Amino acid sequence: MKVLLDTQTWLWMQASPDSLHAPSIELVENPHNELLLSAASSWEIAVKYAIGRLDLPAPPGEYVPDRIRTSGVTPLPVEHSHALHVSTLPLHHTDPFDRLLIAQAQMLRCGILTGDHQFAAYDVEVHWAQGPP
Repeated sequence: MKVLLDTQTWLWMQASPDSLHAPSIELVENPHNELLLSAASSWEIAVKYAIGRLDLPAPPGEYVPDRIRTSGVTPLPVEHSHALHVSTLPLHHTDPFDRLLIAQAQMLRCGILTGDHQFAAYDVEVHWAQGPP
């Protein structure tokens, strides 16, 4: 199974994996699952770091590629079709990073692991990082 990780969930996996509840830990640790990390998450991390809303032990240009390698996730590029698909989504959520992740999950027909309850309003398979709402 392919599972797209939302940005916050991936950051929890790196810094505080005990923030995840048991079913999400099983999902992440299952070697049969392919975990995807979108370039949109790298963009979000870079923006939030630059404006002082995210502390990291190293600058994003070092931290993210290093943790991608060590966490075993598959990098997912943002395609034009993903970005354009955002225009078809209802406005349940206004965060541009999350809307792009939802568009990617829909287009790739994969689940998404998140702690954001607003994702449930979309036609996407949601796996709850910290338990269902």
